[in-house]
Amino acid sequence: MPVEFAAVSRGNVAERVTLVGNLIGAATVEAVPRVNGRLQSVSVRLGDAVRRGQPIAKVEDREIQEQVNQAEAAYKVSQALIRQREADLNLAQTNLERNRTLLERELLPRQTFDDTEARHQAAVAQLDLARAQFEQSKSRLDELKINLANTVISSPVDGFVGKRYLDPGASVSPNVPVASIVDIRTVRMVANVVEKDVKRLSIGMPAQVEVDAFPGEKFVGRVARIAPVFDPQTRTAEMEIEIPNAGYRLKPGMYSRVDLTTESRENAMTVPSNAVVEVQGKLGVFVASSVGPQPASNPSAQGAAAPHASGPSMTAKFQPVQVGIRQGAQVEITSGLSDGARVITTGATALKDGDRIVASNQTPGSGRGQAPQGGQTPQGGSR
Repeated sequence: MPVEFAAVSRGNVAERVTLVGNLIGAATVEAVPRVNGRLQSVSVRLGDAVRRGQPIAKVEDREIQEQVNQAEAAYKVSQALIRQREADLNLAQTNLERNRTLLERELLPRQTFDDTEARHQAAVAQLDLARAQFEQSKSRLDELKINLANTVISSPVDGFVGKRYLDPGASVSPNVPVASIVDIRTVRMVANVVEKDVKRLSIGMPAQVEVDAFPGEKFVGRVARIAPVFDPQTRTAEMEIEIPNAGYRLKPGMYSRVDLTTESRENAMTVPSNAVVEVQGKLGVFVASSVGPQPASNPSAQGAAAPHASGPSMTAKFQPVQVGIRQGAQVEITSGLSDGARVITTGATALKDGDRIVASNQTPGSGRGQAPQGGQTPQGGSR
């Protein structure tokens, strides 16, 4: 059977997990009003950069502004009432002390003193009531000022306007978003990982992400989160990879692929992957074994010289091996072979232990067979 050989080589190998997913922003937040009303203005458009707390829209506030004015007036009245009640209390306190002195000198009837003391207690109660009314008016004013401030719709995060839903004149409520703000200073790739790969991944592992928009370019990120549970329908766990996006080149919604290096080794022994076959449940490779010279083809019928011997015949010998990392067309061999060995590649899957073989670039009996280690076989005898 014609076969091809390949020599064992040394090199760096790495085991990788390749996943696909979509990019999303670091944060996507809807900007919603906190009051009901009619939208007065919208100051941003699609794609505009915004900062956290920056006003992006305004709800009409004339009614609330009028309520604020009324509450401020009531607040001032409460302040004036407190001053009046304090003056009344001071007068009642003075009368009470004067009458107590007269009572002690027995110059004032007891009933008159009791009336003075009652008026003093009433003045104290009136002051307490005025102070309570002041706190009430202050709270009402603070509430209305908050409502007035809530007519301004601000950006909840730093980012860009991803969507603008409404235009001026539309009716709004706390359940109706005005715009969507997305933070893309860092983007996240969301991918699903199958069970057999999860155990090989860890938080903080470096990742190289590619997107169709920038072919051939790799964006460096890291594994940020891995879900602790699996989806019972897909048997996969969700994973997030964070990628710095300083130039804002990566956009949420882009289709992406990621390569994760789970294991690597330097100066590892490798063979082509098509050289590794399974025979009776064991993994191994076929190597060539010389079994001695074989007869040459019959001489011509004209009676030429005596037949000569060709080079030694080769047979396939199965050699069990232990494999390690598989990287593309190469497989790491951890035991079972030595440096300098040559293994059968093309044709290995059809071989059995002991089958006669010949290199694919020669024919049997040609007298130009090549030894398994690269040495030349002896030429046939003279004619």
